[in-house]
Amino acid sequence: MHRTPNGKSPLTLLRSHLGWAVGASYLAATTVPAPGLWLRHPHTIGAAGILGIPFQTPHFLLSLVLFAAGLQVPLHELRALLGRPTALLTGLALHLIAPLLIIPGVAFALRQSPDSDGGSGLVAAMILIVAMPVAAGATVWTSKGDGDQPTTVGLVLASTLVSPLTIPVTMTALCPLLSGEYAATLAGTAQTAGNSFALTEVLLPCGAGILCRLALPRRLMDRLLGAAVPTAMLGSLLLTYINASGVLGPFVSHPEPVLFVAALAVAATVCGLSFTLGRITARVLRLDAPAGASVTLACGMNNSSASAVLITTTLPDRPHVLLPVLAYSLLQKVAAGVVVRAGRGRRARA
Repeated sequence: MHRTPNGKSPLTLLRSHLGWAVGASYLAATTVPAPGLWLRHPHTIGAAGILGIPFQTPHFLLSLVLFAAGLQVPLHELRALLGRPTALLTGLALHLIAPLLIIPGVAFALRQSPDSDGGSGLVAAMILIVAMPVAAGATVWTSKGDGDQPTTVGLVLASTLVSPLTIPVTMTALCPLLSGEYAATLAGTAQTAGNSFALTEVLLPCGAGILCRLALPRRLMDRLLGAAVPTAMLGSLLLTYINASGVLGPFVSHPEPVLFVAALAVAATVCGLSFTLGRITARVLRLDAPAGASVTLACGMNNSSASAVLITTTLPDRPHVLLPVLAYSLLQKVAAGVVVRAGRGRRARA
């Protein structure tokens, strides 16, 4: 693999400066949104008509990212959970219950605002975020800090496996908090597209990656990892650009400061409460520091890329709903960094 003059590979450099790369994607979406807007729309590969194959770039990129995530799951670490499943079960239960505890309070607060629909657009975005499985990126943050890697891997995998059931159930349970078109749209999505999206766009790609890891010989597996991981990372940045182009470009040309502040405030509230709930639960149950950090990350980190793709499919005429999703995506990484630094601080004092 090619290495830079300081001895690091481009992939290592990209990982260590991923925050800057995401920021560059947002900047590109703000200044040059046209290619991203074009890629957001479905296209046909091959001849038009019966022979044409419909192709949706965001769905393909999401599948690529999740396939690579499944490919990197260290299955041997899951054996450690057999003798101590408490943190895994706690984290999974908390990840599923937290939305039902947090979103109603946020929806009630927004109903007191002067917004004509009671903030239903912002609440809809938050519902679609918190309904998603634990973000695979949680394993990266666990490895950087004082986390229990087997527990985090198990939480990512378990939440993904049950997502065809939990995504539509969570959406259905929270839809009554919405009003007007948002309520009808999300209710219909929960009944029809929710479980199929979770199965085809989330579970199957991740499962395919795991099966490849189990079935392929070591040498072939190493080659596949060498190609898939950097490709998926670039695909993730492209997906970020495509999702952001649908809202940041139009937002800059027609700025709405009140919407921006509201989206940021709602995303920060839901993200902060999710991480806080995870931390409090870990302390109440007296989990050790590594397990507590993993449970906290699992409660607060959700697959925002999947929610953005589902929003693009469900609400294509409401691109502003993506604004709180983009904010949440950044804020959960900031919060995860706080958890990591806290773990490092405890280890330094020990």
